Amino acid sequence: MIRSFFTSEKELFEEARKIRETVFVIEQQVDEREEFDEFEDLSKHFLFYDGEKAVGTARWRHIADKIKLERFAVLKEYRNKGVGDKILEAVLAEVLPLERTIYLHAQLKAMPFYKRRGFKKVGEMFSECDIDHYKMEIRND
Repeated sequence: MIRSFFTSEKELFEEARKIRETVFVIEQQVDEREEFDEFEDLSKHFLFYDGEKAVGTARWRHIADKIKLERFAVLKEYRNKGVGDKILEAVLAEVLPLERTIYLHAQLKAMPFYKRRGFKKVGEMFSECDIDHYKMEIRND
């Protein structure tokens, strides 16, 4: 099951926060102050459940006339089991009808995942939180 929500639903946001803390702050050693930012309340968040347990999350937000997908995280024991696919499908189902350019910053190891789903690399490699990324976009026409 997938639920979408805003931070005003505090219990759901806390579940998403725990997943992101595990994946980004603990596993990837991203500074917590960079992981949890001023855009939380402006973003639409998603949680994927395996039964009663939240195991994956993501968010999206408007940036000017574009939509940025962010914070895709799946707990280690649930990776490579289709959870990321289901979250991405749910997010895209919501944002594609908005007819905006959709983009994300993909970590190098995640690029094949996004490429298989229609995203294309744009520009040069850059570093965010000491992790190499590429901007990727999906055509929305």
